[in-house]
Amino acid sequence: MSPTQPKRKASENLRSALPLIKELARPRRKLLALGFFLMVINKTTSLVLPASTKYLVDNVIGKRQIALLTPLILAVLVATCIQGITSYALTQLLSKEGQRLIAQLRRRVQEHIGRLPVAYYDANKTGMLVSRIMSDVEGVRNLLGTGLVDLVGGILLATFSLGILMYTSPVLTLMALFFIAIFALVLRKAFKGIRPIFRERGKINAEVTGRLTETLAGVRVVKGYHAEAEEAKVFSGGVERLLQNVMRSLTAMSLMSLTATVLMGVVGAAVMYVGARQILAGSMTLGELWRFTAFLAFLVAPVFQIVGIGTQITEALAGLDRTQEVLREKPEDEEERRTRTVGPIQGHVQFEHVGFAYDPGKPVLFDMSFESQPGTVTALVGSSGSGKSTIISLIAAFHQPTEGTILVDGVDLSTVRLDSYRMQLGVVLQDTFLFDGTIRENVAFARPGTSEEQIMAACRIARVDEFGEKFELKYDTVVGERGVKLSGGQRQRVSIARAILANPRILILDEATSSLDSESEAAIQEGLAYLMKGRTTFVIAHRLSTIRRASEILVVEAGRIVERGTHESLYALEGRYYDLYTRQHGVDANMFLAPGEGGKEPPPEEKPSLAGPAAPTAAALLRGGIA
Repeated sequence: MSPTQPKRKASENLRSALPLIKELARPRRKLLALGFFLMVINKTTSLVLPASTKYLVDNVIGKRQIALLTPLILAVLVATCIQGITSYALTQLLSKEGQRLIAQLRRRVQEHIGRLPVAYYDANKTGMLVSRIMSDVEGVRNLLGTGLVDLVGGILLATFSLGILMYTSPVLTLMALFFIAIFALVLRKAFKGIRPIFRERGKINAEVTGRLTETLAGVRVVKGYHAEAEEAKVFSGGVERLLQNVMRSLTAMSLMSLTATVLMGVVGAAVMYVGARQILAGSMTLGELWRFTAFLAFLVAPVFQIVGIGTQITEALAGLDRTQEVLREKPEDEEERRTRTVGPIQGHVQFEHVGFAYDPGKPVLFDMSFESQPGTVTALVGSSGSGKSTIISLIAAFHQPTEGTILVDGVDLSTVRLDSYRMQLGVVLQDTFLFDGTIRENVAFARPGTSEEQIMAACRIARVDEFGEKFELKYDTVVGERGVKLSGGQRQRVSIARAILANPRILILDEATSSLDSESEAAIQEGLAYLMKGRTTFVIAHRLSTIRRASEILVVEAGRIVERGTHESLYALEGRYYDLYTRQHGVDANMFLAPGEGGKEPPPEEKPSLAGPAAPTAAALLRGGIA
């Protein structure tokens, strides 16, 4: 990397953040204008006290003009009161508005991230996204709040002071400006070096937060493998990187403060020397020297403000630049092709020569074609990593095919608005996710504002009532983060109840009953069987016994459909499905010959399949409780 690259990158950071700053400032023009008006009054009244020192020393004390003392004191008191009132008003207006702006920006970033495609989440850690939402926007208060106004006010006050200083003593003023100009050059160079440090800090903080989030979420895995020490080592390494970054920024800031302090000392000594000689020469009065010293402090004060506020603004710009990076990501529902809104769908799903790759040049699905009619159950089986979950992801429109077309009711899914499509989806994934809320809130998540009767009906069908009624708070029991207070089977029942309440046209079951014992599975399948009637259902199941009555079974291996058909036809084929089925049941394949060869069929299953007949009780519950 060349020495000019960090500088160039810093200027790019500033330019990239400016559009967002303008956008945020535009609706607050009047408030900012009022703030600047109050700031001008505040800084103007602050000039009264130092200006009065000349008249106090030369006239009241030196010339014994006592009559001037009372109006002088009154002027100072009135100016001080006005200064205090305007300072209070500025804090109330701008500080509170700055906090409102932070809240607004957080909501906006969170909403935008929520609309980004699943691929974005795959490429970014959760902790990094949390940092974007919560931390990076904090500095905006220094750009559109009291920080920037104070900085501008200090510069304005320095301009006023410069005029008075030039009027009092041009020689002393030019001498002071010479030293301040030298410091300004040093400061400019320092800020160019410190800005990349702040940007790097945001990235490191996001990485450390991301790893910590993962560790806390997977604490049972960490403890199960006794990896506490290893995780502590990884986290310690991240904290050390963050510490080194902070140390570098503190060193730079300390050097700037040191330079500013030395500047004040040099300028002060020079003013004392030249000022004393001018007084002795009769070209300056003692009161004028007092006034010059007081206004010189106002001239130099912005320099110290730049050291403090300037670093905050630099950090804010770096944070807003990272925020802008997120906001520039295109939401999945704003893609140019997604313009078609679909009404109630029938659920006719077609894959036409579909190929897909998560990374360019590394396809995971190849020339995949199949058709699922409304009211049918399509089961996907195959070894782990064969592409089953990818197919489900494409059906849910989490990703788009890189080749071929997916049609829903004859419409290209890539042209459909996702809000109108996903409202008609019901998803029960293998990795059951529950929010840190109550059982009722997690079930109702599928359809906010639904009635209590409908929620209870879904819970009864999914057999959530079997354990929910036993809790002290019943359905108001808090399940904990990711449902940690429930067992795996209980979490899956709540997830199934959520899908039942959604009343979808297309139902996706990814190992929906994998965490259930045989008795619970048989009970829940009664409700699922009725739910699947009239809906297009896609099932991923490693327990092949649960999909024996599926309308069509697709055997997927290495991203291709190698076999397709019903359970009976695939079993008779004695191919890959036959191998998977017999191996899973621990049966010698030679015991079962194809029909017509004198062999016998596999033993019937004792528990109902997913597509088995519905229990009347489940049907009655659904008709009465869920529209």
